[in-house]
Amino acid sequence: MIRGLRQIEPYVAGVQPAERKMIKLNTNENAYGASPKVREALANFDVDNLRKYSTLDQADLRAALANNLKVKPEQLMIANGSDDVLSIAFLAFFNNDEPVLFPDLTYGFYKVWADLYRVNYHEIPLAEDFTINTEDYLADNGGIILTNPNAPTGIYKPLNEIEKLLKANQDTVVIIDEAYISFGGQSALSLLNKYNNLVITRTFSKDAALAGLRVGYAIANEPLIAVMNAVKHSINPYSVDLLAERLATAAVEDWSYYQENAKKIQKTRAWFSEQLVKQGFDVLPSQANFVLTKPHDLATAKLFEELEARKIYVRYFPKVERIKDYLRISMGTQEEMEEVVKALEEIRG
Repeated sequence: MIRGLRQIEPYVAGVQPAERKMIKLNTNENAYGASPKVREALANFDVDNLRKYSTLDQADLRAALANNLKVKPEQLMIANGSDDVLSIAFLAFFNNDEPVLFPDLTYGFYKVWADLYRVNYHEIPLAEDFTINTEDYLADNGGIILTNPNAPTGIYKPLNEIEKLLKANQDTVVIIDEAYISFGGQSALSLLNKYNNLVITRTFSKDAALAGLRVGYAIANEPLIAVMNAVKHSINPYSVDLLAERLATAAVEDWSYYQENAKKIQKTRAWFSEQLVKQGFDVLPSQANFVLTKPHDLATAKLFEELEARKIYVRYFPKVERIKDYLRISMGTQEEMEEVVKALEEIRG
């Protein structure tokens, strides 16, 4: 018997099917491809540069982001996807005896990191309508982390409610995970200069259509960013490779392209939600690039299997009690979602 092995229940990511012809709507990837500038940057990348280590501070990317977001480069930290950013944040900020607070139905990695890093935490149940009750987060705590819009519900929490949390918890860090903010709602960025305890995290995987590149970032005031950088450099100072930095920078410089795509996705989401309601589905009000929906005249497991048989991949959570009867469906292109609607009509007869 080998001693000292960690017992941990790992995070389970969505499956990544490799079918040639499929409609992949199970991991909230962007329906549209990379921008022209990203394609150009990739074509012009000198592969010989890969013999050298990547940069330590991602200065070019931070400068481009700072210009877009109207913050200082020193208020940004870049890492290998927002999962890395959030993992670093758990290590950097959640070191109190009081529990870190997050919803019982949110990004599944939060609980995994808390267990992995031995962080005391408390999962707060969402309300019956799947919203986050602000009053539940006004208790003593060692920090708060919320996804806004939330996942997997897609429900957005208004900015004035976020400010209440920040104001009431000024001696602990409040992290707002804005992975989906480009698809609806108002960012907490406007609160950054008012509250020193605010940390915003974002990813290039959703709005920038670069899930395979692995780049994410944190936005906060300089003292908190300094702590995150200290943790990052204590784990892996070269966590963002040269190619990722170059292509992410090109994406930021071509941001109007992604804003137009976000508008397309919002329009498709509204249309698709209407179609689901017409077919008798319950649909939660989403501000993300997905919807959480519940069929009434067909078992969810059966519907999931029928869609998969047609090579339409969506997300099903049979082991999560509160949403075991729901499917989470990412937004594809308008044409793809029209095919999904036809498939649903066929399955339901």
